[in-house]
Amino acid sequence: LSANVAPAEQEKLFIQKLRQCCVLFDFLSDPLSDLKWKEVKRAALSEMVEYITHNRNVITEPIYPEVVHMVSRISVERLCSTSCFVFLGFFAFIRVLNVFYGGFFHIINGFALPLKEEHKIFLLKVLLPLHKVKSLSVYHPQLAYCVVQFLEKDSTLTEPVVMALLKYWPKTHSPKEVMFLNELEEILDVIEPSEFVKVQEPLFRQLAKCVSSPHFQVAERALYYWNNEYIMSLISDNAAKILPIMFPALYRNSKTHWNKTIHGLIYNALKLFMEMNQKLFDDCTQQYRAEKNKEKAKSKEREEACTIPS
Repeated sequence: LSANVAPAEQEKLFIQKLRQCCVLFDFLSDPLSDLKWKEVKRAALSEMVEYITHNRNVITEPIYPEVVHMVSRISVERLCSTSCFVFLGFFAFIRVLNVFYGGFFHIINGFALPLKEEHKIFLLKVLLPLHKVKSLSVYHPQLAYCVVQFLEKDSTLTEPVVMALLKYWPKTHSPKEVMFLNELEEILDVIEPSEFVKVQEPLFRQLAKCVSSPHFQVAERALYYWNNEYIMSLISDNAAKILPIMFPALYRNSKTHWNKTIHGLIYNALKLFMEMNQKLFDDCTQQYRAEKNKEKAKSKEREEACTIPS
C-alpha cells in the first residue's frame, strides 16, 4: 500500500491484506508459536492503519464488508472461543449494576428536599419500569435500594411506588416474585403509618395470593412478614381491615397446602391474629365457615339440578 502501487490496484491489495489478517493465532496456550507469521500479521495491520490515516475515501463499498468480517474474526470470535479468556478487571464496568453502584446511589443521596418534580418522574417513569425486565435479578438489590432511598426522602411517593410494584407483580415467575416480596418488605420497613393505610388493602390482597402460592418459597417469604415487628405493629393497628382479607387464604392453606413448613408458618400467623383481636378473629372464622356452607349448599343444588331422574 505505497505510492508506487497504481490506484486501481490499491483496493485489491487492501482486501488481500484484510483477508490475510483474518488468520487466527494462538496467543494463550503457546505464545511463542508462529512468531514469524504473527509479526507479518502485525505489520499488515499497522500498514493498513497508516494507509487509512493518511488517505481519504479508503473504505469503499467492496472493502467495507471485508473490514467488518476481519474485525469480527479477531475481536469477537477469539474472545468467545475459550472460557479462559476472561477480562476479570472489566466485569464491574460491563455489568448494569455498576450503573447503580457508581451513579444512582450518590445522585439520589444528593437530592435536595423537597424533591423536584423531575426527580419524582425519574423514579416513577425510569426506575420502577425496570422491574419489568427479565434480567431483573442482575441488579435488583441495587434497584430496590434506590427505590427505598426515594421513599426515605419523600414518604408521599409510597402509594404510587407500591401500586406500581403491584401492577408489575410477576404472575408465573416464582423467583422474581420472591424478589418483589423482598423489596416490598424493605419498603414496609420505612413506610409511614399514614401512608400504609392508603395501600394496605391492595397490598394484603396480593400477600393473600402469595400465601396461597403452590410454590413454597413464595408462600414462605410472604409469611415471614409476620416475623417483622414493625410490620406486625402496622397490621395490629389496622387489623379490622387486614384480617378479613388474609383470613380465608390463611385458614384454607393451613389445611390444604402441601408443604409442612408452610403449615407451621400459617399457624403462627393465625395465632398472632388471634392474640391481636380475639373477637375479630372469631367473627372472621364464623363468616368463613358460613360462606363455605353456602358454597356447599349451592354445589349440592347444582348437582341435584343436573341429576337425571330414573
